Amino acid sequence: MTPNTATSGPSAPSRRSFLASTAVAAAAVAGGMPLLAACGGSDSGSGGGTSAGKSAKKLLPAYVATNVVTPDIAAKNGSAVGFTSKLDIAGLKTSVPKKLGKGGKVSIMSPFWGSPPKSDNAYYKAMNDLIGVDVAWQNQDGNTYDQKLGAVLASSDIPDVVVIPGWNMGGKIPSAIIGKFADLGPYLSGDAIKQYPNLAAIPTDAWQRSLFGGKLRGLPQPSPYVTGIVPLYRKDIFDKEGYQVPTSADEFMALCKEIANAKAKRWACLDMKWTAFQSFGVLSGSEKPLGWNLVDGKLVYRIETQEYLEALEWTRKLFAAGYVHPDAKLGKSAATDPGPKFAAGEFLIYAQNISQWWSRTAEQATQNPDYKIWGMDIFGHDGGSPTLWAEQPAGIFAFVSKKASESVIRDVLAVANVTAAPYGTKEYMLTNYGVEGTHYTVKNGVPTKTDQGNNEVINAYVMVASPTATIAHPDFPEVAKAQVEWQQRMGAFTKKSSFYGMQITEPSRYTNLSNDFEQLEDDIVRGRKKISDMQQAVSDWRSKGGDSLRDWYKKLLDESGPAAS
Repeated sequence: MTPNTATSGPSAPSRRSFLASTAVAAAAVAGGMPLLAACGGSDSGSGGGTSAGKSAKKLLPAYVATNVVTPDIAAKNGSAVGFTSKLDIAGLKTSVPKKLGKGGKVSIMSPFWGSPPKSDNAYYKAMNDLIGVDVAWQNQDGNTYDQKLGAVLASSDIPDVVVIPGWNMGGKIPSAIIGKFADLGPYLSGDAIKQYPNLAAIPTDAWQRSLFGGKLRGLPQPSPYVTGIVPLYRKDIFDKEGYQVPTSADEFMALCKEIANAKAKRWACLDMKWTAFQSFGVLSGSEKPLGWNLVDGKLVYRIETQEYLEALEWTRKLFAAGYVHPDAKLGKSAATDPGPKFAAGEFLIYAQNISQWWSRTAEQATQNPDYKIWGMDIFGHDGGSPTLWAEQPAGIFAFVSKKASESVIRDVLAVANVTAAPYGTKEYMLTNYGVEGTHYTVKNGVPTKTDQGNNEVINAYVMVASPTATIAHPDFPEVAKAQVEWQQRMGAFTKKSSFYGMQITEPSRYTNLSNDFEQLEDDIVRGRKKISDMQQAVSDWRSKGGDSLRDWYKKLLDESGPAAS
């Protein structure tokens, strides 16, 4: 196995913690699942706005697909591309034939999970030599990045590059992005991007998400638009016990009844609220602006829908029946790693990011060879096809300071052109694995990080820009194949809402309007509150600004036009 297993996230997380745990997973797992699309957006300070729609096309870079490497599984229905063959080190392609960097120095501030390596480590030296740029990293604790980010952006001393995840784009950050960071359009819009071929191969949707304040300001990390949340289950135990994967909400409930046996210390699942939202067709997460959609000429927010209430009620019944593990009932699962109890068979199903399909497989491979985690297809609650909603196509961005000279901007783009190299290239391997023999070894086509690799080759350069969403696990190619095929099957049922791909900042007066709904959801499914409490909360939301916010979104939609479906 590859000993760089993804950090495990919570089992019933908040949107923010879900994304943060995914960031850890994606940054830590070379060749793993790229980052989940994140929330937030930006346009024009406290007044709000969007940089999408009719005016966006002229700002976007030309798309030029890469032909350096051909994936084993092509992208389809919004999926990642997949690689299922063993890694051929001798056959690695070159996607950056000459150094584009001019030898300048570039400072980059980025969130970091774990202990940053020394600045003169072998990985940083090798990357800088390949790029032709002296990158000086200012790594900051990812768990407290909000505070550091706010302080830095409020000062006059801003690094050349600042990486900002979407979940950190609250408060005054969106207006700071517009005020403090450079327009990259002159270097990247239209055909200008062709001098950076790996950046040109980033999908157009991801670039659209990089528009802030009417300018192309961000370097994106592309994501699949298919949901990243999978109902994961213990396939080995299902096969042994003869359990059938459910195809409706009623079948799931019946399965849970069959599995659950508190006396034997076995429960069916953890909190399945996220799967319920998917099964009942609730608009994507709490991610703005995807919670809004135009329905029969009227804008509707996710909390106003009958599907939302039905999903909460179904999840409440799982808890009430005693099918949910006690940790989730008490809320412990949001703060602890569910992996050990899942491996012990204390529960057999949980909803989490798709990256855990591989990471759980890898961590159990040697100690529990019979263990097999797999992903359920999302079922329509009534037994029919589900209606799923697209996630945003990019969620983490790198921005260049407005004070940066043209030579610094060119050097930053040289960095990004290397870090966006596709899987199967020398640049990808160096970015994600480091130097062969120093940071990793290869046996039977499977790269394995050394202790030095695990200490040095972690989430630094991968935070600048990424290639098109990619899944590749040379150690478990059957998992990579299953992940991509799952995305493709679910992608066939995925729709794009009216605001898909748009970067939007709501006016500041609405910033905290929806803050309490996630907690109320969790209280309802655990029986601490009632569905009627949610109905009252929605009524209060409307009167306190929800209806006015709807009017604001409607005007925005009229001006920009809806996203392509």
